[in-house]
Amino acid sequence: MSPPELVDLRAIESAREVIAGRVHRTPLLSSAAAAATIRQATGVRLADDRLYLKAEHLQKTGSFKPRGMTARVAALNAAERERGIVTVSAGNAAQGYAYAGAALGVPVTVVMPAAAVRSKVEAAAGYGARVVLEGNTMDETFAALDRIREEEGLLYCHPFDDPLVVAGHGSVGLEVLDDLPEIDVAVVGIGGGGLISGVAAALKERRPRVRVFGVEPIGSEAVTLALAAGKPVPIQPSSVADGLNAPFAGELTLAMIQVYVDEVVLVDDATILAGLRFALARLKQVVEPAGAAALGATLAGRIRIRDGERVAVVLSGGNVEVTRLGELIGRVAPLPA
Repeated sequence: MSPPELVDLRAIESAREVIAGRVHRTPLLSSAAAAATIRQATGVRLADDRLYLKAEHLQKTGSFKPRGMTARVAALNAAERERGIVTVSAGNAAQGYAYAGAALGVPVTVVMPAAAVRSKVEAAAGYGARVVLEGNTMDETFAALDRIREEEGLLYCHPFDDPLVVAGHGSVGLEVLDDLPEIDVAVVGIGGGGLISGVAAALKERRPRVRVFGVEPIGSEAVTLALAAGKPVPIQPSSVADGLNAPFAGELTLAMIQVYVDEVVLVDDATILAGLRFALARLKQVVEPAGAAALGATLAGRIRIRDGERVAVVLSGGNVEVTRLGELIGRVAPLPA
């Protein structure tokens, strides 16, 4: 099998034009408190004495997903739009496709695990999608997807391993460069790899000196295992960061990560939840565990940063089950005082 064609800067710029006006241009926040915490952990002083934070948790549906999903749905022809689409997701991709389908008049079916976060299920349905809850494992959920697709003749739209999805997500990187043109380091959470693939390509093609770090949860390290094996490896993911619990890396996303990402770091759930607590207590921002993974790793000193570098972290989502916040905060790891 020939390697997949990588998503280039032109595709990302085109996708940005397609989704403009349909998704938010999210702000780039900054935090002196976060920079001080990193200095305590590593001895490194960040440029401007601030850590920059791309606020994708403030995006429509509460995560970055509508960027790529809107780009994908907008490319459907008339016959495909009439058929309708089906996808599979633990939550945020479901909401992203549901939102895009509603905005563009395309029927959407999303297949989610039986134990999917209830607020994400309700949100996907609220955006107009038909939600099917099935499967105690991702294998079972994907089997349900295949059955529904065949029975109903729906078009399958991948939650992350699709060039249009990656290109749409790459608009995050373009916006970061617009707001922070002298960025040195970007840190992005990884599930299936769609977000980091697009962001890294946008950043590196415009500013090759940028170093891009990915963060994966221990227990859901689909990309780390794929990098070691040189090909996607199926796993049974298990992490508090349900939005990063991809059952495999994509063929396309793996190829892009191999080219554009400098390093992938593994962190435990307690470190991820420390990022969530810091965002809530010091940044006054509500993020979900998946959205806090990159922040938690950076605050804990897990990212190789040099003195004087400008660092941006992507807060990728804010769809946390609010009734579980107390429980989640109680499981955090200590950060430097």
